[in-house]
Amino acid sequence: MISIALPKGSLESQTLQLFREADLEIKRTDRDYNPRIDDPRVGKVKILRPQEIPTYVDKGYFDIGISGLDWVKETGSDVVEVAKLSYSKSGEGNVRIIVAVHQDEKIETVDQIRPNSRVTTEYPALTQAYFASKGIPVQLFHSFGASEAKVPDLMDVVVDLTETGTTLRRNGLKIIGQIMESYTVIIAHKKSWADPQKRREIEEIRTLLFGVIEARHKVLLTMNVPSQSMERVVAALPAMKKPTVSRLHGIDFYSIQTVVPKSAVNQLIPKLKACGAEDLLEIPITKIVP
Repeated sequence: MISIALPKGSLESQTLQLFREADLEIKRTDRDYNPRIDDPRVGKVKILRPQEIPTYVDKGYFDIGISGLDWVKETGSDVVEVAKLSYSKSGEGNVRIIVAVHQDEKIETVDQIRPNSRVTTEYPALTQAYFASKGIPVQLFHSFGASEAKVPDLMDVVVDLTETGTTLRRNGLKIIGQIMESYTVIIAHKKSWADPQKRREIEEIRTLLFGVIEARHKVLLTMNVPSQSMERVVAALPAMKKPTVSRLHGIDFYSIQTVVPKSAVNQLIPKLKACGAEDLLEIPITKIVP
């Protein structure tokens, strides 16, 4: 059995949804921070702040955890990055740790920041290392939230996490640099990853989660096609590999099944219809495991 640390806060809803869709539903108990997963591979489950999870996995308190790469780097945790997960707090894609100043500042690059400027951030270790590499001495203030609201009244510079930069712009800030890109990761304790049984269980959980992520972007199309239209219909299909084709009993028709990108299906269905396809069905997919 493996123990798992899951993130509370901004990544929580996306993570719980992912596990639920993978048939690994996190079931709450009377103690919200100690849920359970009814799966023989999973023992202890805890929901913790993502900032803490890399350290606890590094120390072996958990076999695996889900957190942001930013917190792995900020805490200096020595863990195995098992997989990159394609989601962030509000959707898909990466986030960035950026450097920003007030929009009225005549500063366009990080190199123009004045020595001994006041810098607020939730990432003191990364920020200290970044400005040291630039040779710029700064006064560092550890922030515990709402960092962007402290510039320019209390601070000169903010180092913060952003997806789109909208909140920063709304607070009158402009981005002048980037420290790193971050994304959600599955991390593992090194000894757990080296243990054959635990590694197998970790990889099986990863396979189920990735099966859901892959399926989110695909749908299954099925259709009946008269034999004279077969070549035109097959040529129009953007199949993952090759479509499944079977002969219908007693008539000169074929049944075709294929997986296609969800983003293209609304344009594809009329095209297939024009090529001669009939009885088209679009079916959601819960998992795709290559």
